[in-house]
Amino acid sequence: MHGEVEASQLRPADRFHRWCEAAVARLPFGLKSVVAPTFLGFCLINGFTFGVDLTILTGLRSGLGLPVPIAVTAAYACAFALSYVLNRTFNFQSHAPVGPQLAIYVVVVIVNYLAFILGICSGLAALGVQYQLARMAGALCEAVYMYSAMRWLVFRSKA
Repeated sequence: MHGEVEASQLRPADRFHRWCEAAVARLPFGLKSVVAPTFLGFCLINGFTFGVDLTILTGLRSGLGLPVPIAVTAAYACAFALSYVLNRTFNFQSHAPVGPQLAIYVVVVIVNYLAFILGICSGLAALGVQYQLARMAGALCEAVYMYSAMRWLVFRSKA
């Protein structure tokens, strides 16, 4: 115990990362060798921010009556700003300069927005699928894309 820092003395970001590592280490069927702790962290953070996205979307669409593309865009922007901050701080614990990293993130988010959010969500809604279900379908596709882009482009380590 001499060289280890007690969990209560760790920064919240370090506690989060250690918790993800411990959870992944306990996965059955050899999954711990395939699932990265950052993938679990991404799922937790983006699951939360997706809830924020749907809450804002529902308020804007059902509460204020905004058109689907506008409501989806506003909710998406809020959720992805929150996702960037939480993933940078807690999941990938990046200390790289924010400017270049944020520029890459913005390009990744624009591609994601056009392909998965407007493309799939608005397309399915136009076909008659309920807008929250359409948004969930788009979210499944975007999750794979966004994790890959965050891990290997936005928050890549220089090591």
